[in-house]
Amino acid sequence: MKRPTPDLRKRELAQIHIGKAQLGLDDETYRAMLQAVAGVGSSAELDHAGRRLVLQHMRARGWKNDRKRVTPPSATQSKQALMRKIAAMLHTAGRPWQYADGMARHMFAVEKAAWCDVAQLRKIIAALGYDAKRRQGHG
Repeated sequence: MKRPTPDLRKRELAQIHIGKAQLGLDDETYRAMLQAVAGVGSSAELDHAGRRLVLQHMRARGWKNDRKRVTPPSATQSKQALMRKIAAMLHTAGRPWQYADGMARHMFAVEKAAWCDVAQLRKIIAALGYDAKRRQGHG
């Protein structure tokens, strides 16, 4: 079997870090994803198969490796704003973060809400809004 070249390793690691930025993953979430997907705590520990698994996982979560596309800073900021809104809605409803993670799993087959993209987060917010209205009607 042909061994991957050092250049390929560098390109794949660069893609992983670009994907991390474009998906808006903070370091804690990113390291949790590396551990869950490839069993490592750092991208430096990834072998060729692990890098491929991580890239495949990121694509499944909505990352597109489009070199011409540059994610504006506002994309990360809007994701953070949506995460804050979800946190506030969960707090108001007296629900833990695991509730939002369960919604992400159920609605999108994404393990954690923090791994969702902006469109998915908006749908979780809508679902939390429906849940709040339903609870008000029975309260």
